[in-house]
This record gives sequence, structure tokens and C-alpha cells, in this order.
Amino acid sequence: MELADILADRAVLCCTGVTTKRQLFEDLAERAAEITGHDAAEILEAIVSREELGSTGLGNGIAIPHGKVAGLKGVTALVARLDQPIDFDSVDDQPVDIVVMLLAPTGAGADHLKALSRVARLLRTESVIEDLRRAEGPEQLRAIFTAPLATHYAA
Repeated sequence: MELADILADRAVLCCTGVTTKRQLFEDLAERAAEITGHDAAEILEAIVSREELGSTGLGNGIAIPHGKVAGLKGVTALVARLDQPIDFDSVDDQPVDIVVMLLAPTGAGADHLKALSRVARLLRTESVIEDLRRAEGPEQLRAIFTAPLATHYAA
């Protein structure tokens, strides 16, 4: 699964002024609603419900909140880079500034897991994280996420 297939141009945000996890989730749910045509409150509920099971903050300033939404046509990704890191109850207790939200249709176990795996693999690469933090806008952020995986490991 390539991230270019699930990451629309409008799904990449540079967020300023976000101070809480809840505010971030609300902003991302609103954008996801615009992109997918689904109800923002339903998307927000899916993300919040999953987050209540345990933080999706992976450490190193990265979080991958995710959830399932009935009637969604396919897996959808949104990327946000925050101008100021926020508390996320991450496993390393460090604040988060890079967020990839994944939404999947109810019952889309395999596709959801493939997307989650692809994102996690990409975000384990320190040079990718550095590039994301240096990117100068949504276009550069999207280019980093949608580059073929092999390019991130080239010498």
C-alpha cells in the first residue's frame, strides 16, 4: 500500500495554535469530514474511542491516532505537523508534533493494518522525521510521505 493512494493533497496540514490533543482531533476530524463527506462528529468519536483504549503516541514526538468509520469508502490518511508540540500521553512522555491520522471502513482489517504498518515503518526512519520537521509546508510534507519507501533508505 502506497501512502499516495490514501493521502489527499488537502489531507496534509501545518497546524498553528493547537494546544491540546482534543483540539487536534477536532481539527483533523473537520478536515477528514471535508475530504470524505462523512460527519465530523462521527470521525471524532471513532478517534477518541480508540484513544481511550490507550495513547497512540509512539514516542519521539510521533502519534498515529486511528479509528474505523462505518461507510467510509477506503482507508484515508491525514498528516499534521504542529508548530508547538502538545502533550499526548505518549509512551516516552514526550510531546507530539507529527501526527498521522488513519481512518478505515468498519471491517477493513487488512487494509487498515497495512496502512498502519506502512506509516509506522516510515516514521521509524530518523532521516524522515528530520525531513518532516524541516519541511516548509504541506506540499513538502506530502512529498516526504508519498515518496517510494526505498528512497528513504538510499545512501
